[in-house]
Amino acid sequence: MLVSYLDSIKLFVHPRVITMLFLGFSAGIPILLIFSTLGLWLNEAGVAKSTITYFSWAALGYSFKFVWAPLVDRLPLPFLTHFLGRRRAWMLVSQLAIMGSILLMSTVDPKAGVSSLEILAYGAVLLGFSSATQDIVIDAYRIESADQDMQSMLSATYIAGYRIGMLVAGAGGLFMASYLGSTKELYSYSAWSNTYVIMSGVMLIGVITTLIVSEPKSEQKEVEYSTQDYARFFLLFLSVVTVFILTFVSTSDLVKDLKGSLSAVFSNKHLAGFIVGSLRMVLALVGAYVAARVLIAFNIVNRSMVNSTYVDPIKDFFNRYGLNVALLFLAVIGLYRISDIVLGVVANIFYQDMGFTKVEIATISKTFGLFMTIAGGFFGGVMAIRVGVFKVLFLGALLSSLTNLLFIVLANVGHDITWLYVTITMDNLSAGLAGAAFIAFLSSLTNIQFTAVQYAIFSSLMTLLPKIFGGYSGTLVEQFGYGEFFIITTLIGIPVLWLVYKVKPHIS
Repeated sequence: MLVSYLDSIKLFVHPRVITMLFLGFSAGIPILLIFSTLGLWLNEAGVAKSTITYFSWAALGYSFKFVWAPLVDRLPLPFLTHFLGRRRAWMLVSQLAIMGSILLMSTVDPKAGVSSLEILAYGAVLLGFSSATQDIVIDAYRIESADQDMQSMLSATYIAGYRIGMLVAGAGGLFMASYLGSTKELYSYSAWSNTYVIMSGVMLIGVITTLIVSEPKSEQKEVEYSTQDYARFFLLFLSVVTVFILTFVSTSDLVKDLKGSLSAVFSNKHLAGFIVGSLRMVLALVGAYVAARVLIAFNIVNRSMVNSTYVDPIKDFFNRYGLNVALLFLAVIGLYRISDIVLGVVANIFYQDMGFTKVEIATISKTFGLFMTIAGGFFGGVMAIRVGVFKVLFLGALLSSLTNLLFIVLANVGHDITWLYVTITMDNLSAGLAGAAFIAFLSSLTNIQFTAVQYAIFSSLMTLLPKIFGGYSGTLVEQFGYGEFFIITTLIGIPVLWLVYKVKPHIS
């Protein structure tokens, strides 16, 4: 048994596994610059908590990346695809776009007024879109670069790199902003601006990695389309996105009136806001879908191209597993991380409200927490190989929910370093363990012939509902308080356990 475990551990020095460490780092940098690090910046600038958590919706690009994943999967980039290959070309472009988006955010002071907040929001949306695009390519690269037996190890190393990137953007960002002179009592825009400029430069590590590594072999059936076909396909994508945005923007007055009416009916403006916001999102999605159907019906785009990029990957998934099992898998994917994501949106704000300084948050939550997550990820990766994905998947879901109860204790004891260490240790160990098993689970559901599109759909669904609900985290905290909020995040994790148990017969 010991020899078997040692053989499993030796896989971590495989070149492809090491590559995923650096690509994971590149993927981990942007996310906290939208979430917790940005949240603390806005909190110090005096922005309301409800507004701060709305900024988490800027990362919804991660949840809708399946829409443009086919473009990334099929559309060749002039010059770059020829010299770098399909995956590396898109990886490089997305990394450069991430750097540009971070620099844009660094030029805006959120304390300057509503217009500045809007510009910062646009920059955050661009960062989310660019980062989600990078994730699409890295996920495809990971799945195509090694066979199924190595996926749990690749996942564990990717998570380690991802968490190190989050450490640099999280703890590193907080240390820098604090060192450069910004505190909750004495806000400094220049400190935060310079911090984001430095974060943009750190992304060069990802750029260098992309230029050094080799292109993976793909088993996809390559179909050559004309330049006109690609142009029309890109036009379809732009048209659908435009209709989505116009529908969303044009309904603002209607939403305002409807929200006022529902607030009177329910006597709860927060519930009314949630219902109206959800309806607005659904309406925009319906408008985009109708626009796509109309353009396809009028042969604006090559039907064969649409089928091979959008329809065939979805049909393949349902054909392989059948309707009932496929829907069960999708339910697990969509809800597995809801407990920790909803809580995570306000975690740093909670720490700060409990009296912890940015340096304490950076040292304990980000730095120490990183090592706990990496340890959990490696342990989860090895366990998945030895005892199977299901057992680790179930254990991860159970621990992710139960560890939220520790935040209730921390809310009651307040500024207590020991309890912060205990909470971070348990929460991050469980998150790392669950994450390694979950990524291996998603990878096992993917047909390598449709790598980018299928995995993008899975990973998009994984964060869609949690991030939509996460946007209301600040509102829930303002209405109920931290204690009740943490109880809610624990309870919403219970149905996930039942769903994971139901998939047991269908996974190893």
